[in-house]
Amino acid sequence: MNTLSMGTFKPFQTLHPLSLLAQLTSREASGCLQVSNGTDSWLLYLEQGKLLYASNSIDPFGRLDRHLRRFSIQAPSLVSAVRVQLRLLFETSAEEQPLAGRDYEAICWLVEQQHLRPEQAAALIEGLASEVLESFLLLQNGSSELIEQPVFPDLPKLCHLDLRTLAEDCQNHLQRRQSAKPLASTPIERYNLVQRNGNYTKPEDEKPATDNPQPAPQDTPRTTGAIQTAAKVGQPALPTHKTNYTIACIDDSPTVLQAINAFLDDKSFSIVLISDPVKALMQIIRSKPDLILLDVTMPSLDGYELCSLLRKHPSFRNTPIIMVTGNTGFIDRAKAKLVGASGYLTKPFTQSDLIKMVFKHLV
Repeated sequence: MNTLSMGTFKPFQTLHPLSLLAQLTSREASGCLQVSNGTDSWLLYLEQGKLLYASNSIDPFGRLDRHLRRFSIQAPSLVSAVRVQLRLLFETSAEEQPLAGRDYEAICWLVEQQHLRPEQAAALIEGLASEVLESFLLLQNGSSELIEQPVFPDLPKLCHLDLRTLAEDCQNHLQRRQSAKPLASTPIERYNLVQRNGNYTKPEDEKPATDNPQPAPQDTPRTTGAIQTAAKVGQPALPTHKTNYTIACIDDSPTVLQAINAFLDDKSFSIVLISDPVKALMQIIRSKPDLILLDVTMPSLDGYELCSLLRKHPSFRNTPIIMVTGNTGFIDRAKAKLVGASGYLTKPFTQSDLIKMVFKHLV
């Protein structure tokens, strides 16, 4: 059980982030500093006043994936398939493990698997810490506590960062950026801007029209009569023991997603539309679909690779996965079978084709 020194807890109050960090450095504190503003939380892992790692609850694995994509120039093995595998192995919801440091554990795994050298991992951690600290320094109110316990006892310590220097650099960077970008005039506005990506982003009304195309529906569950749809295409009704089936559709084409959404317009189906398999991976895990429709050719990730990775996850070992593709060759079908696909749906397909495939694997 975590032990808490009674003098380290501070209830919801006005925060002075720089002063708080300076105190921890001067005391050479060790443990996990937890700070919450009531909506989001920040975690700073310390050892004798040095920063081992910093994270927050604002999409930690999305932040890690973004930094890894940038780092892939220096570490060519950090391909999309590796990043997806990492999220499958380590990403959990905040409710399941709020203080587990799973993103740090994921970085250690990358080092162990030789996708990153230790010095590269240290540089990655520093970049992540800078982004987290910038958002932390914008806090004005919240609660804080220091849990004084060994940090990452079973994992290697990849770096020990000078917290005071790093915080001061982040503060200077914030001040320069705010003076150059006067669009965020209040602390709350600045905090909201940093929350978006960890970096300044232009407000929507400042972006040119070409920068805001109509996106594909993403991570959108919709529940709308499988019995009625089945009657239209001459298929038997679904068993009565289950009244709703969740179907995840992964495709980078908005046209294909909209077609599937329309073809399965039925109250017995909940459709989850996903246009980016890397960013939306946690949505797949959370929704626990009864069937997955997976495009083969996507710019960010090969569908065969994603199918193979999903099969390695315990939640998807027996889930029907249907490959959706315009390739009809024998080799393509053999590859689909090799990675554990349950079926093969050829583009272009009709509503009848899709419903037959769905009923084949759900009945």
